[in-house]
Amino acid sequence: MSVDWTLAKSAVAQHALNYLEPDMIIGVGSGSTVHYFIEQLAKHTSDLKGAVSTSAETTRRLKALDLPVYDLNTVDSVPLYFDGADEVDARGMCLKGGGGALTQEKIVAAAADRWVCMVDHSKCVERLGQVAPISIEVIQSARSYVGRALVQLGMNPVYRSGCLTDQGHIIIDAYQLPTLSWLDLECEINQIPGVVAHGLFATHRANTVIVGAAKGEVSVQSIS
Repeated sequence: MSVDWTLAKSAVAQHALNYLEPDMIIGVGSGSTVHYFIEQLAKHTSDLKGAVSTSAETTRRLKALDLPVYDLNTVDSVPLYFDGADEVDARGMCLKGGGGALTQEKIVAAAADRWVCMVDHSKCVERLGQVAPISIEVIQSARSYVGRALVQLGMNPVYRSGCLTDQGHIIIDAYQLPTLSWLDLECEINQIPGVVAHGLFATHRANTVIVGAAKGEVSVQSIS
């Protein structure tokens, strides 16, 4: 029987609000759990200076709250980044990109001082790649080349048909992850010409992981 994680997502989003401080410019990610966070952020917009967004959809939702949305180039710092994950392990390393916004998510996660990751319990895994692939944003003309390079690394690349990112690129989802360390695999994929970015967050991992259980209980893991 499938589990309804609605209560869990709402609970972790509510708990994440505890990390807000007055006059912050926060980073805001993408995805279903972030949608709950933005809904609950409505009561706190007057306390914040604004936000840096990672997708057109997130920008639309934030502007609907009359929260100023800043270009990352115009801000000095992003103290906190709030986002979800497709999978997360005990070290805060994540797979992201199911929604296609992985490049901007990775940029803002890297720019932020700390990343608060909000997930329901189904996203917590012992080893990444058990269900979710590594989503890889690729320049269209490099699709075949990147696919062959991923095969050489031992992965099974699948073109995500009909999907274009906000930057106008395609996505390849890579399954059957090799037994390299995540830091080594991240580096290997980064070096493939034609790869814009990918959804393995090993270097820029989550600092705090808020996990919601099906009945709404919340636990918090501080990584660093």
